Amino acid sequence: MNIIQLIEKKRDKNPLTAEEISFFVQSVCDETIPDYQISALLMAICINGMTDEETALLTNAMAKSGDTIDLSYIDGIKVDKHSSGGVGDKVTLAVAPMAAACGLPTAKMSGRGLGFSGGTIDKLESIPGFRTSLTEEEFVTFIKRDGIALMGQTKNVAPADKKLYALRDVTGTVPSIPLIAASIMSKKLACGSDAIVLDVKCGSGAFMKTPEEAIKLARSMESIGRQNGRRVTALITNMDQPLGNAVGNALEVREAIETLKGNGPSDFTELCLTIGSFMLVSGEKANDLPQARKMLETSIQNGSALNKFKQFISNQGGDPSVADDPSLLPNANTVRILRSPCSQLISGIDGEKVGNAALTVKAGRLVKTDIIDHSCGFILLAKAGEKVEKGQPIAEIHASDEASAKQAEEQLLSAYTFGDNFEEKPMLLAYVDREGIHYDKNNDR
Repeated sequence: MNIIQLIEKKRDKNPLTAEEISFFVQSVCDETIPDYQISALLMAICINGMTDEETALLTNAMAKSGDTIDLSYIDGIKVDKHSSGGVGDKVTLAVAPMAAACGLPTAKMSGRGLGFSGGTIDKLESIPGFRTSLTEEEFVTFIKRDGIALMGQTKNVAPADKKLYALRDVTGTVPSIPLIAASIMSKKLACGSDAIVLDVKCGSGAFMKTPEEAIKLARSMESIGRQNGRRVTALITNMDQPLGNAVGNALEVREAIETLKGNGPSDFTELCLTIGSFMLVSGEKANDLPQARKMLETSIQNGSALNKFKQFISNQGGDPSVADDPSLLPNANTVRILRSPCSQLISGIDGEKVGNAALTVKAGRLVKTDIIDHSCGFILLAKAGEKVEKGQPIAEIHASDEASAKQAEEQLLSAYTFGDNFEEKPMLLAYVDREGIHYDKNNDR
C-alpha cells in the first residue's frame, strides 16, 4: 500500500477502505509522506467527497491518532457543546455555566479564533489569570467536583487533525464537508463526552452560507457520532448578522456576564436558552425542551449560573471578581462612535464584513502567529430591523489607537445596509438528530 494508490483511487471517485484510511492518518502523524502528496489526496477528497462510512472511519482514525480523555468514571451523561463558528458567538461563555448550574457535567475542549470567527479560548484569556492549558487530571477533577471545565486542544489530542488542518488552510481545501466534519468530530470523540450538541451556523457571519450547506454538514457530523456510539444533535442557527451586540474578546465576556445576570441581548439570550435546553435533554437532566428552558431561566434568576461562572473562573486561575466588576477586564485606549449616514431602517449587517473589520483593530488573527488585543472590538448599538436617524450612534469601535479605529470605521460602515424592508428569520432554523431533520415551526420550509 502506498499514498499514490490512495490518491489515484480517490481521484477516480472510489471509496477508501478502513485499512487505507488508517494507513493515511498514521503516515501523516509519522511524517512518512510529503506534504505535496497529502495535499493531493486532500484535494481529491475536496473535489470528489467521501461516503458517510469513509468520513466516520477518517474521523475515528484522527481521534485515535493521539491521546483520548476518559470521562467514564464521572457520574452522569457528559455533554459537550461545539459551534462551527460565527461573529460575536460567545455562547459557550454563558451556556456552559448555565448547564452546569442545572447539574449537567459539561466538558468542553475549545480552540482559538482564525479569520473572522472568534475563538472561545481567546475570549476566556481576556480574563486576568485565566488559563486553558489544563492537565487531563485537572480537567477531569473540575468536571467531577464542579461540573464544568474547559481546556484548549493539547498537542497530543487528535494530532492528525492539526497537521491536516494546517495543510488544508493553505491548499484551498478548507470548504470540504467531509474534512470539516472529521476535523470537528475527531476532537469531540477524543474529549470523551457521551453526548454532543452542535451549533452549525449559517449566513453571512458563518462558514456555511446557506441552510442547505449547514444541514449537509450537520447530517455528516450526526452520522459520525452515531457510528461512534455518541448521541449527537446538530442545531442549524441563523448567523446573518453578528450574534448579540458585542464583537471582540473582553467585550464578549462582558456581554456573557450581563446575560448570566439576566440583562443580555434578546437574540443572544434566546440562543443560549435554546442550545442549553438541547444540552439538558441530551444529558437526561430534563424530560423535554420546555422543562429544560425553565431550569435554565431559573439558574439565571436565582444567581446559580453566575456563581458557577465564578467558580469556573477561579478553578482555572482567573479572577472571579470580573463577574461583579467587568471594568477589571481589558479596556481599549480609544473608543470611536460610528454614526448612521441616513434616516432609514437597517435592513442588514453583514457578519463576515464585521468580523473582517474586527481584524483591523486586532480583535482577531489572520494567521495563527498573530497577537490579538483582547480589549478591542465593537459594540453594535443598533441591529438589523431597527429604524435609525441620521447621525445616530449605531456602533462603538474599541481600538488601541485612533488610526486603526478610523480605518475600522470605514470597514464597519460597509457592513451595514439601509432600506425599507427587513426579513426577520427565526434563530433556530432546523435541527438534525438520529431521527432526521426537524424544521423549526416558524420556518417556511
